[in-house]
Amino acid sequence: MKFEYSKHWIRKRRFRSKITDDMFEYSIINSDELKDKYWEDASNAICRIPPSGRILKVVYRKIGKNKYKIITAYWRD
Repeated sequence: MKFEYSKHWIRKRRFRSKITDDMFEYSIINSDELKDKYWEDASNAICRIPPSGRILKVVYRKIGKNKYKIITAYWRD
């Protein structure tokens, strides 16, 4: 999978440095594609990340085959 990042995520990434690209990929693969509440063209992936067991929410947009734009990501708990 290839990822592009929004300006928002680039700004927030330094505060959420423990969230990596591997976690994005794991969340997108292992969760259902949920429509975002506010944006029609964005989707959500909510998944429990092993081994920590924390829940990660990723807001993303599919922009091509096997290519995603990460809008934001954060820990739910």
